[in-house]
Amino acid sequence: METSLRYGGDSKSLRIHAKEKFPIGPSAICQLHGELDTKIGAPTYVNAMIRYFYPDISANFGVGVQYNRHEKFHYNLRAKKAFPVTADGLLSFNVKDRCDVDEEFRKTNYTGAAEFVWKIFHVKKDQDLRLKFGYDVIDKIPYFQIRENNWTFNTDGNRRWNVRYDL
Repeated sequence: METSLRYGGDSKSLRIHAKEKFPIGPSAICQLHGELDTKIGAPTYVNAMIRYFYPDISANFGVGVQYNRHEKFHYNLRAKKAFPVTADGLLSFNVKDRCDVDEEFRKTNYTGAAEFVWKIFHVKKDQDLRLKFGYDVIDKIPYFQIRENNWTFNTDGNRRWNVRYDL
């Protein structure tokens, strides 16, 4: 099980996130994940998703259901396609999309982004970096992520930020 501690400037509370992946086929997994907000002492969301991977074209697709304490149940679809920029695959251009639909299929929310991801191995001994520069094409907001081994820092053009530590 993958677990992490998360804190964001907008929530002002520490959240505990857990994710488990169960193989269900040669290129498919069932992914379960959720988050517990320590301020309110309750889960903020729980998600179950079937994800399909297409390694020969560097793409994946997922369909799932999510429960959160504000919107209750909704369904989601997501897709991602990576285009290697360098021959070694350390720099790539990614396109990703997500669609959330409420349980009555009335309210729909779309997100889409284009991003460059640069993986830098062995910056120092036992230290790897990943830099991500992206642009949310729906909200028209740039974003940035830096990941160093277990630490991840995210920020965007609206001055929102969060930090994550993978246990």
